[in-house]
Amino acid sequence: MLPQWVIEKKRDGQGLSEEEIRTFIDGYTRGDIPDYQMAAMAMAIFIRGMTPEETAVLTDAMMRSGDLVDTSSVKLPKVDKHSTGGIGDKVSLVLAPLVACCDVAVPMISGRGLGITGGTLDKLESIPGYRTDLSEKEFVETVRACGCSITGQTGRLAPADKKLYALRDVTGTVPSIPLITASIMSKKLAEGIDSLVLDVKSGKGAFMKTREQARALAESMVRVGTCMGKGMAALITDMEQPLGCTAGNALEVMESVRTLQAKGPVDLTEITILFGIRMLRLAGKAGDDESARTTLVKHLQSGAAFEKFKEMVERQGGDPRTLDDFSRLPTAKLKDKVPCPRAGYVEEVHAEQIGKGCIILGAGRRKTDDKVDFAVGVSDLIKEGDKVEKGQPLVTIHANDAARLSEGRAMIEKAFRISDGKPAQRPLVYETILPKG
Repeated sequence: MLPQWVIEKKRDGQGLSEEEIRTFIDGYTRGDIPDYQMAAMAMAIFIRGMTPEETAVLTDAMMRSGDLVDTSSVKLPKVDKHSTGGIGDKVSLVLAPLVACCDVAVPMISGRGLGITGGTLDKLESIPGYRTDLSEKEFVETVRACGCSITGQTGRLAPADKKLYALRDVTGTVPSIPLITASIMSKKLAEGIDSLVLDVKSGKGAFMKTREQARALAESMVRVGTCMGKGMAALITDMEQPLGCTAGNALEVMESVRTLQAKGPVDLTEITILFGIRMLRLAGKAGDDESARTTLVKHLQSGAAFEKFKEMVERQGGDPRTLDDFSRLPTAKLKDKVPCPRAGYVEEVHAEQIGKGCIILGAGRRKTDDKVDFAVGVSDLIKEGDKVEKGQPLVTIHANDAARLSEGRAMIEKAFRISDGKPAQRPLVYETILPKG
């Protein structure tokens, strides 16, 4: 079989066999198939699409291109959550320790910021000493010891995806449902989990701008995971405005801690509980949503979830004292408040504008090799529907550079729209996608 024959077959809209897909991915991983042929294949898939069966085989082939994490020594049900990314999305930091309090193991391999969306690893690395480069052995030992671990992808986990993702980024083939599905699911299923809950975000601060796009991706990932024998669920969630009241890295750690102490913002607390409910149901730890909610709320209010987070942080080299004393976390030199221009109601807090402003401040990366400034970002963010007075602060901007503060503020100011009437409230979750049948 010559690679060009397989490319031509997909180019012409024909289905690929399991052998053709696996041989192509294996050849690309080894370097026998060059980038230019993989780029041609990616474009053919982008234009012609893939059947659910083809997408499942592609996912499995990419997953098996490297190591699979052996979690057999972890005897609890193993459930993870993956988010497609958003502004102020710190759910994983609260959710992992919370669910781990419920006799469920949460092995979570996360990523860094991509574009305007923040990365879980960047947030955690703002905690002095916290390691996101655990070996597979250390990762499994941490999960077994305290029930949860959040770490980064090793070089041997789904290496086909790492190569293909970089190629897609420069060949205009990123927004392809089969390729996105295979990219996300190959990494997540290599963790050795039993079940997976997906947070597919939709709106101005998400990669999927419309609910139709989000639904198509959610259905594809749920279908593939189900085909591969995993318990699956997906929630399509709102990302028109940022989640919670902070965006950045250390600032989001602080808000996560407050949420773990049952003092967090309503939207972040509620959406974390909704994902926790799905995870407990998939793990067989709750017979209905209400009993699952009761269990989760109890662990938040008792402080058990916060103690579990501190344990995970300490086991991964972080200084747990920073979680009780925020002065030990990175702190910005400059703070600036944006005043409300007039009285009324907050009609819009444009998530993309906030995200872009945070990138300018240094909370994310303009280039892949940029260093993140853990201290900068925004806090005290007003929420849509809030009543405001003229001069009232809409947000506090944290910066370490005056020029960046000026440029970032100009972007962030554009995020807010004030109206005379109170706007209709959007739901946090638009839709829940479960396996068919």
